[in-house]
Amino acid sequence: MPAADLVAFSDLARAAYCPRQLYYVRREDREPPSEATERIDLAFRYPELRAADDAALRTEPVDRPPDEYRGAMDLLAGREEWADLTDPAATRTLLEGKDCRGIAHKVLEPDDESPVPTIVSPGDPPEQGVWEPQAVRAVAAAKALAWERQREVPRAFLEYPTHGVVREVRLTVRKKATYRRVLRTVTTMDGPPPRLTGSDKCDSCHYREQCGVKTRSLRSWLGL
Repeated sequence: MPAADLVAFSDLARAAYCPRQLYYVRREDREPPSEATERIDLAFRYPELRAADDAALRTEPVDRPPDEYRGAMDLLAGREEWADLTDPAATRTLLEGKDCRGIAHKVLEPDDESPVPTIVSPGDPPEQGVWEPQAVRAVAAAKALAWERQREVPRAFLEYPTHGVVREVRLTVRKKATYRRVLRTVTTMDGPPPRLTGSDKCDSCHYREQCGVKTRSLRSWLGL
């Protein structure tokens, strides 16, 4: 498939969250906020952040108190991936696969193992695992890297640097099936997809007025 026709990782993640939101984003072509970039950049400074004192950490866009954040960094430093996470083989690398393309924030090359792409999120992690849109994006990155290397890539990482948390995403049968479903949604999109109904996702969506969906708060006010 020509590179121009490959689906962007970000489009897959957006469609996994809400296909209609992706439709509006494509029409508007919005740039990511600078705050998100600053939070993502933390993932490239782990050793520095681990050694920082309270005053220094309070100037950083971290979402935990200094002592908790350093504790999270200490736990992360105890993992076998620490050396690769802090000194990755490649950073901000464009990957182009059979069906999709996008940026992997890091590509790790563990000894005697398959390479591992990582996606960095500027947001908060769920209590366990990763959010579904981010899992779809991670699967897309792993598949693209596998296509480039012509070898199996069975996992990826999701980094949440504002919390000092790194989660593994295994390419399970279920996660690959979700990826394929979302890919079909994006590649067959023709006009605005149906609105979501009864979803909390709509409450904070930038496009809710343009979309015309009734948010939960409005439905409550109307007694619906």
